[in-house]
Amino acid sequence: MNDDFAKRVGSAAIAGWWTILIGSLFLTLQWLMSQMLLSAKPDWVLTLWGPGISWATVGTIWWWIMAIFKMTLWLMALLVIWLSLWARRLRS
Repeated sequence: MNDDFAKRVGSAAIAGWWTILIGSLFLTLQWLMSQMLLSAKPDWVLTLWGPGISWATVGTIWWWIMAIFKMTLWLMALLVIWLSLWARRLRS
């Protein structure tokens, strides 16, 4: 029973590391897209956001979304580090 639990905790840690890796790649892609769109400033982006939206508002909202996502990734990284250490301790 204890060995099975240690394997499950280890599997959860591995899944968490993969999730952080995918989230980091998504955050990098999101940043690259924001840099391209905010420098090119195509008209269709403002049309998608709706009437009365300026580029300053789009940039601010985009920045806050990326900041909140990054904070979530950091919190998840702390949890996965704890899971990894716990899995190693259960194995020994």
